Amino acid sequence: MTIQVSVGIPASNEQNNISKVLTALLNQNTNKIAITEIIVVSSGSRDGTDAIVSDFSQKQPKIRLIKQSIREGKASAINEFLKVAHNQIVVLESADTIPLDHTIERLCLPFEDLNVGMTGAHPIPINGANSFMGYVTQLQWDLHNRIAVRRSKCGELVAFRKLFKEMPKDTAVDEAWIEYEIIKRKYNIVYVDDAFVFNKGPESVTDFLRQRRRINCGHIDLTRRTAFKVSTTSFFTLLPALVEVFPSKSLKKSFFLLNAFALEAICKMLGFYDYYKNKDQHLVWEISKTTKNLGLYDN
Repeated sequence: MTIQVSVGIPASNEQNNISKVLTALLNQNTNKIAITEIIVVSSGSRDGTDAIVSDFSQKQPKIRLIKQSIREGKASAINEFLKVAHNQIVVLESADTIPLDHTIERLCLPFEDLNVGMTGAHPIPINGANSFMGYVTQLQWDLHNRIAVRRSKCGELVAFRKLFKEMPKDTAVDEAWIEYEIIKRKYNIVYVDDAFVFNKGPESVTDFLRQRRRINCGHIDLTRRTAFKVSTTSFFTLLPALVEVFPSKSLKKSFFLLNAFALEAICKMLGFYDYYKNKDQHLVWEISKTTKNLGLYDN
């Protein structure tokens, strides 16, 4: 039986990458699943995003554009997608990522098991590891993968059963909130480590701080509201992965690693500050511009 799938793409000023992700989705190799609709929710875009998606939709009827007149945050855009998605299996693709050609099928096949409620792809950052920020990004997603294979953790590209109508509009950690909603309903979460998706981490310390403080603030908020914690926030889950990646022979990488820890510690402190002093800041955040435009499939 073919699994019918709806794909949602929340987007805000994503003209540099939106055509690439749409092309990648249209070119998916599928056998046991069918992508019947691709819905882009453009949240207050003021660049060429809407025009690009409209052009795609004229040529590909399965692509639809929903416009939000003002930017209300990613969770709000996801809620708009969930309102109109026709299928019970939905895929949530970040607009600044690109899936490989078998990724969506691999991500959705676990739903043949009726006990599975959510799946997560394996993000692969395109940042080189020679620079400090490139190393930090590679480390971040390497740790994410090592933790997720032990205890499923989803991010960047996820699929889930449409078991709820909406999430709080003010959450900054939408995938984590979806995990909570799925686990609350006693479904399993599966990390699909061969469902690869390209992403790009921040290239500057400023953008990294901006991104990570928001995520740390969002995790605090999620835990305060629900008592739910994602696996990557647990020290006991993180420790074995850290031992595996510790660079025993490279002084440069050891230096980078220590500074990466310090940078993340600063982000956690800023996240605490934002939660207790400036809580509303994570509803609509300033975009980390260096994470956009993956540079893949450029002519």
